[in-house]
Amino acid sequence: MKIAVYGAGGVGAYFGGRLARAGADVHLIARGTHLEALQKNGLEVESVFGDFSVDLPATDDPADIGVCDLVLVCVKSFDTRSTAREMEPLLGDETAVLSLQNGVDNEEKLAEEIGRERVLGGVTYIFSTIAEPGAIEHTDGPARIIYGELEGGRSERVERFHDLCERAEGMEGVLSEDVRTEIWNKYALIVAVSGVTAAIRLPMGAIRDVEESWDLFVDLLYEVQDIAAAEGVTVSDDVIEEWIDFARDFERDTYSSLHYDMTHGKRMELEALQGTVVRKADVHGVDVPRTRAVYSILRPWAVKNAGD
Repeated sequence: MKIAVYGAGGVGAYFGGRLARAGADVHLIARGTHLEALQKNGLEVESVFGDFSVDLPATDDPADIGVCDLVLVCVKSFDTRSTAREMEPLLGDETAVLSLQNGVDNEEKLAEEIGRERVLGGVTYIFSTIAEPGAIEHTDGPARIIYGELEGGRSERVERFHDLCERAEGMEGVLSEDVRTEIWNKYALIVAVSGVTAAIRLPMGAIRDVEESWDLFVDLLYEVQDIAAAEGVTVSDDVIEEWIDFARDFERDTYSSLHYDMTHGKRMELEALQGTVVRKADVHGVDVPRTRAVYSILRPWAVKNAGD
């Protein structure tokens, strides 16, 4: 398979590297000093599943790559539409586009720009970052991708990608016949974790230690469950309990990317996370007081960091 990774950061470069080592023809799309390092020295990965290096073609121009079998979209959610408008050189009649982004509406944004028939749904579970230009550090998480057709069922293109993932070491591929539910399941977790760590400005260990802050975390999970139900998606009580247990086992110093972006002056994914919950609550007439409070606390930071 010829694969383009659009947004070769901590997530994209990690999975791109693993898929390349499994035999895929992988091309990375990056920018700035990270791109320069990838072009000069190749990709270096330090992982809890084993370190590796691989020399992959890297560019900031999709036209350098040409038509692909699959495009992995790993950019920040606020760049989804602009990315979709720039990926035309990558798209052929049979090209599939798989989002591995935060949020529940990236697939719809992609579909509006490039056609719904091209878009697959996906989520990923991994803690990985750019340690320095050209180098990725995978510190925790199963390095799992879950993917599937938006309308459910199985298809030849998803089966083909699944076969590739099964050959790849250091990652897990899961083919889902109900990927929309999988997207909402993860969304509940990241809305809650990002919300409490960014609003409270402390890691999950300190939040667990205080009953009121832990209750906030749990309430945020259930509010997303309510919004999912209004959208026709079932996030089960078992999933919520699983996330509560999962969060109890987080390392004490666990933060979130939203907290990192907020405290480092970077543009935040607030609108794709808490903002989407609030907007969908308004549409459906669902009460989400805890999420609304978190959103109100974080919104000035998002405006400040965006520079508008």
